Amino acid sequence: MIDVLAGFFLIAGAFFAFVAAVALVRFPDVFTRMHAATKPQSLGLICVLIGLALRLQTITATMTVLVVIVFQLLTAPVASHMVGRAAYRVGLVDRSRLTRDDLAD
Repeated sequence: MIDVLAGFFLIAGAFFAFVAAVALVRFPDVFTRMHAATKPQSLGLICVLIGLALRLQTITATMTVLVVIVFQLLTAPVASHMVGRAAYRVGLVDRSRLTRDDLAD
C-alpha cells in the first residue's frame, strides 16, 4: 500500500511540474509566469519529495526531505517577489493591465 501511495505522490508531483513548465511557456506576462513558477512547481516538488520519503522509509531520508520542503517553502515566495520587483523596475511589466500599482512614482 505504501508503494501505491508513493507512486501517487510521484505522479502527482510530476504532473504539477509539467503544468508549471507549460504555464511558463504559455502565460503572457511576468506576473502570471511568476505564479506558475512558484505555486505548482513548489507543490510538485513537495509531492515528489513526499513520494520519495514514503518509498525510502528511512529516518535520514525523511529528515532530509523535511529540510528541503521547509527550505523550498521559505525561499520560493521571496525569490518570486524579488523577480517581480526586478521585472517591474526594468520595465517588463505592462502597467495598463495592473489593477493596483503600489510601486508607481
